[in-house]
Amino acid sequence: MNLTYWAAGIAAAGVLLYLVVALLNAEEL
Repeated sequence: MNLTYWAAGIAAAGVLLYLVVALLNAEEL
C-alpha cells in the first residue's frame, strides 16, 4: 500500500471524471 498508488489512482479517477463531465457538457452545447 504505497502513497504513490493512492496518488495515481486519485489522479486517474479525477482525469476520467473531468473527461466525462467535459464530454457531457460538450454534448449539451
